[in-house]
Amino acid sequence: MIPRYSRPEMTAIWSQENKYQIWFDIEIYALEALEQLKIAPSGTASRIRENFMKSGGKFDAARVDEIESVTKHDVIAFLTHLAELVGENSRFIHFGMTSSDVLDTCLSKQLSQASDILINDLERLLVAIKKRAFEHKNTVCVGRSHGIHAEPVTFGLKLARFYAEFERNLKRLKEAKKEISVCAISGAVGTFANVDPMVQKYVAEKLNLDEESVSSQIIPRDRHAAFFATLGVIASSIENLAIEIRHLQRTEVLEAEEFFSKGQKGSSAMPHKRNPVLSENLTGLARIVRSAAIPAMENVASWHERDISHSSVERMIAPDATITLDFALNRLVGLVENLTVYEKNMQKNLDKLGGLVFSQRVLLTLIDEAGISREDAYKIVQTNAMKIWAGESNSFLELLKQDSQVVEKLGLSKLESLFDISYHTKNIDHIFKQVFGA
Repeated sequence: MIPRYSRPEMTAIWSQENKYQIWFDIEIYALEALEQLKIAPSGTASRIRENFMKSGGKFDAARVDEIESVTKHDVIAFLTHLAELVGENSRFIHFGMTSSDVLDTCLSKQLSQASDILINDLERLLVAIKKRAFEHKNTVCVGRSHGIHAEPVTFGLKLARFYAEFERNLKRLKEAKKEISVCAISGAVGTFANVDPMVQKYVAEKLNLDEESVSSQIIPRDRHAAFFATLGVIASSIENLAIEIRHLQRTEVLEAEEFFSKGQKGSSAMPHKRNPVLSENLTGLARIVRSAAIPAMENVASWHERDISHSSVERMIAPDATITLDFALNRLVGLVENLTVYEKNMQKNLDKLGGLVFSQRVLLTLIDEAGISREDAYKIVQTNAMKIWAGESNSFLELLKQDSQVVEKLGLSKLESLFDISYHTKNIDHIFKQVFGA
């Protein structure tokens, strides 16, 4: 992933240094298990660690690449370089194992590490959304369906909806992490013929991973498909919130706006511009993360016990999707924390159609209390409402007061009471308790 959309902590997980360290740990832990099984001489693993530290305690990625240019095999190149560093003690390294044991277990560990960062990102995002939701719990604004004014809501309620969505995403990610965090050290074609099952158990415990129940030499890729699909869902939720902010920042709406810092420029041509660049950027980044889901699902199908059609895909989508999502979540946290909310504009927009947002309450009251059929009541209300759209009046209430059918059935006092905004916010506390708890 390009540095522009990368954060160091997540990028480090996909570095050659981290990958080789995990490969080394897998091989050493497997060797420790072999010592317990009396296959490798006692103390071999500790001597290798000691010699490795004496040689500098780090792997030379360039040397591994040099060896791989000859072997055309990355794991063999790594093992050859490791042997160069630690000497004759390397005889029992990789004993009975196959490359997939190292590659797949390492990928599981890296995805598990990445998950921890993403989980922390989501938790921070939830804190930010919750704070702003309670801040604007009772900030009334117009709700829209199809982009058109519908009925009153509160801005806090909008944010509560996104909070619940990201809370579900947090649960999904934790489950996806659990599903992907598996270790497979089962040898060629997954039979454990040349490596005792105890080795897998030992390595799994050391790496804080679960054991794969049946690996067929590779860890089944339905696990990875579920993981990347989950990242795609989270990305879609990011876009969902980003698009809401983009719409609210439109000049004709301007109910909320991304923070515009001192010295910031919106356009190279038009000095007046203040654009929703962060939320637009998040929309684009979400597309990149989602793009990993389909290749991950296509990786599920493999020839017989294994092939490597999944390998090139994962080398790209694993770092790109996790790094991009990490960046996007952190950008969204800052966006939410610093979002500017224009309460006066919210009220102005709410009043823009002269009270049409109360049309359903008038309709229901005519049906329930006046005893008018739904069809007739709908016609009465809609006929008056259309006059607002046509510009014949700017007050829905005044139009209804001039309608003899409505006044006769409801009376002026009752009619006026139907335009009380608190009717639409009376259950906000209930919803907040549902979302955030008591």
